[in-house]
Amino acid sequence: MGHPYALHSISRFGSLCCVARCSLGRFASAPFGRTTSQRLSTYLAAQMTFPLQTEIALLPEQHTDQQKIRAAALSKLKLRDQADLQVAVHRRSIDARQRQPLYRIKVIVSKGEQEKSPPYLNRLSSTKGKDEIIIVGAGPAGYFAALEAIELGLRPIVLDRGKDVRARRRDLKAIQQDGIVNPHSNYCFGEGGAGTYSDGKLYTRSHKRGNIEKVLQLLVEHGAKSDILIDAHPHIGSNKLPQIITAIRETIEQHGGEVRFGAFVTDLILHQGKCLGVRLETGEEIKAQATVLATGHSARDIFNLLHSKQIKIEAKPFALGVRIEHPQPLIDEIQYKQRPRQEGLPAADYKLVTQVRDRGVFSFCMCPGGLIVPAATAPGELVVNGMSLSRRDSPFANSGLVVAIEEADTNKYKSKGAFAGLAFQKEVETQLFAAGDGSQQAPAQRVTDFLNGNLSQNLPATSYIPGIYSARMDQLLPRSIASRLQQGLRDFDKKKRGYITEEAIFVGAESRTSSPIRIPRLPNGHHPDAEGLFPCGEGAGYAGGIVSAALDGQRVIQHVDTWMRS
Repeated sequence: MGHPYALHSISRFGSLCCVARCSLGRFASAPFGRTTSQRLSTYLAAQMTFPLQTEIALLPEQHTDQQKIRAAALSKLKLRDQADLQVAVHRRSIDARQRQPLYRIKVIVSKGEQEKSPPYLNRLSSTKGKDEIIIVGAGPAGYFAALEAIELGLRPIVLDRGKDVRARRRDLKAIQQDGIVNPHSNYCFGEGGAGTYSDGKLYTRSHKRGNIEKVLQLLVEHGAKSDILIDAHPHIGSNKLPQIITAIRETIEQHGGEVRFGAFVTDLILHQGKCLGVRLETGEEIKAQATVLATGHSARDIFNLLHSKQIKIEAKPFALGVRIEHPQPLIDEIQYKQRPRQEGLPAADYKLVTQVRDRGVFSFCMCPGGLIVPAATAPGELVVNGMSLSRRDSPFANSGLVVAIEEADTNKYKSKGAFAGLAFQKEVETQLFAAGDGSQQAPAQRVTDFLNGNLSQNLPATSYIPGIYSARMDQLLPRSIASRLQQGLRDFDKKKRGYITEEAIFVGAESRTSSPIRIPRLPNGHHPDAEGLFPCGEGAGYAGGIVSAALDGQRVIQHVDTWMRS
């Protein structure tokens, strides 16, 4: 993320010191008895061009102490503490490579108050009476597309099959406690999409896709803590996201936009190669010049709809595996080399990747201090995912541990064409459900038993509320996945000693890492078969998390705006 200030390197500091040393003689008789060190510091400060940037290291218990941050930064730059010097944290991250973990903090030192950019919300004005666009889906792609539309003077009509974020909670409780899956309202469908009840991770590598700072700042302007602007791996937490998402909806509505829940799109209105709007399950037709499809990675009915309309879709790689759950103190010990972890350190996370027989095996959506949750979107499926609350204070750590699925892995379903990967995904989910008792109880196996091919005689405590039962995960999963996970575990234990332990369990299946289908689009954002139809976000195969989906939503609307103006 860029910073609004032109930052000047302090590599010039050495040459300034040389000049200062050569000039010390003229300070020797300075009045008021100032020391040589003070005179040197004053001289150097006068020669420097502000703002300056430097990096400091602090102990975990010190990383939020503003006085210590200021003192360390000024000391590093060899500057006297003067009232007109402002010290601001630009970025912070944890360095756990040594026995003593440290916070690495980049700071900016400026003279006087740093000029702040005006809030992004100040750019929004009413869109009543303006050109309308349809946005199908109220997840991060859909909502950030709506905000971008308002900024560009377009009136968004957001349609979501599910419920608002608060009403959605009742259906999540029904899944957790009663095993009842509402196909329109669950952990994937409903206001905020799959990201609402996840970890709220905001880290992305999509730095070339758009303005990440804008996405984060908009979240802050809707109630997120400003820490997300400086943390290297920011997150919000599933207990905080509902309020933020509600605030975004209110912004959309206050500026003339419309958000409708229970609005299940079942058809597209097409005429002579153009998409003119959508038809709802109720029969109602809604027309607009542009329709943005931002339906998320689990909206299988949309893929079927497009296929039935002879609108091209295509298979894409995805990944499938399990959730692995450890006690959080064990992960803390592996990562921080201490148990219990030091004050000021968050619950430790990790990221692991290896190659096994030409396939990636990797951790996915790691949730420190988190919970495993049921993520099926239809009856008869068993799908799990992870989430964390803002404090990440659960005694468990969980992560997806998955294997990349390529076209060659789905040859069994080759006759299904673009649906081959989806058929593979669905078969795993239904087989795991069939192995159970008809509820959302999930099969589980100790990691050590998974490696040795044994049924676990007992299972440790778990965060998964519907419950787990002992099963041969090494047999329930496709052999190509199970065998690669076995080798992957051995590789990971070499990198993180203690990762293989009887305290760790596999819970299955983690199968919704991303969409197994892509909805193609042209460089101008249009689908090649339907002018006015704009595929967007994770469900279209162009994003992989909250921030990347939000960025894609913004970018698609920019394409929409350009097209409508032309």
